[in-house]
Amino acid sequence: MATVARHAQVHVSTVSRALSEDPSGVGTDTVRRVRELAAMLGYHRDVGAAALRTGNSRLIGVLVPRLTDLVLATIYESIDAAAGTAGYTTVVSNTLDDPARRRSRLDALLSRRLDGVIIGDSHIGDTAAFELQQRGVPYVLVMRKLEGHLSVTTDDQLGGRLAAEHLLSLGHQRVGVIAGDLLASTGLQRTQGFRTAFEAAGYPINDHYVVNSGFGARAGRLAGDQLMSLPHPPSAIFAVDDLTAVGAMGAIRAVGKQLREDVALVGYNDVDLAANLPVPLTSVRSALTEMGQLSFAALQRRINGEETESVLLKPVLIPRATTVERWE
Repeated sequence: MATVARHAQVHVSTVSRALSEDPSGVGTDTVRRVRELAAMLGYHRDVGAAALRTGNSRLIGVLVPRLTDLVLATIYESIDAAAGTAGYTTVVSNTLDDPARRRSRLDALLSRRLDGVIIGDSHIGDTAAFELQQRGVPYVLVMRKLEGHLSVTTDDQLGGRLAAEHLLSLGHQRVGVIAGDLLASTGLQRTQGFRTAFEAAGYPINDHYVVNSGFGARAGRLAGDQLMSLPHPPSAIFAVDDLTAVGAMGAIRAVGKQLREDVALVGYNDVDLAANLPVPLTSVRSALTEMGQLSFAALQRRINGEETESVLLKPVLIPRATTVERWE
């Protein structure tokens, strides 16, 4: 840095400010000249040392179950884009929804002196959010929520109800639910919203028709096989995740049934894949990109010591060929 200052004929402190994320107090021409000289001389800022000096690393940690999940990948992409625009870098870790793995990944992230953490894999009974709270580390939950913690999510109770009302309007009474993971708020609340709506309509869903499956295509296939093997299989299935619904499609076809004509199917989140399947999937749309952007914005406010509140985004049902013959 002293070498850059000598060549630029400015004080070392001026070089430090000119090379920082926020070069306030330094003229535009000086910033440009210092940065050009630094590049020519091969100088790079020591981000770790800057973090120790300022207490601000400009690093954000993100915990997700797995980035192969299209939903979490979409959310993470929007978090990373929003963070980059604000001058932050993100570090993502896959936890595989395993408590021990979540603990080790969180410890590894915190060792990097993160400014904050976005949690996309929260579980009922998990302690990660509570521990961050006790340690004074700014954090936000995204996609899934826990009572008493700042979160940016979809109104999943409403989403489940929208799916139920759609199937009820089509005359379905005996329905099955592939409920995902009931320790995740997404699985629990979507299932609750769906079952409550059917019960209110006079068609309570027997527990045998609700499968606690986990998420993903393989889980959906196994749960679909279980539902289709019942003595009286459902005429419609609600899967609380689109990829889980894709697995259920395989189970429906395996017993010689046709989608929509024999068994209607509704998914959730409306990932891009849903509209582009051979039989386009009816799905409840979550605003995934907006969810990621808003979660970073909420975390940034927390980092800056500002007040912020949880956000509950409104879901929208998108009807397609797995439930209706014609759609827009």
